[in-house]
Amino acid sequence: MNKELLDYTATKVNEMLDAPSASADTKKAAQAWKAAIAADADSDAATNTLLDAISKHQTTIDDLIGFVGSDAAKKLFGEEKAAKMLAHAQARKKAGARFCDCAACKPCHELLHKFGREEADVYL
Repeated sequence: MNKELLDYTATKVNEMLDAPSASADTKKAAQAWKAAIAADADSDAATNTLLDAISKHQTTIDDLIGFVGSDAAKKLFGEEKAAKMLAHAQARKKAGARFCDCAACKPCHELLHKFGREEADVYL
C-alpha cells in the first residue's frame, strides 16, 4: 500500500477510535489495524481485515431512524436530542443517504468507499 493511502487509512482509523459512538467491535478492529501497522505487518492484509470487520456491522439509515425514534434513544439522549437526531436522519434519507453519518460510521463508510467496497453515500 502506498504511503498516501496508508496515511488516509490511519486518519480514518483514528477518527473511529476517537468517536464516542464507536462500537466495541469497531474500536477493536481499529486497534488491531494500528497494532498490525506498528508491527510492520502486511498493510494490505491488515487493511482487508479491518474492512471485513467494519463492513459486518454497518448502521443503515433505516436502522438509525428506528433507533433514534425509539424510547431507548429518548432515554439515552433525552427527548429533544433524540428528536433532532431523528429529523436529521429522516432528512438524510430523503436526500438519498443509505447509512448513518455519526462520528464512528462516517469514517467507516469513507474507508469502505475508498477501497471500492461500497458506493459513496451522500456525504462522500
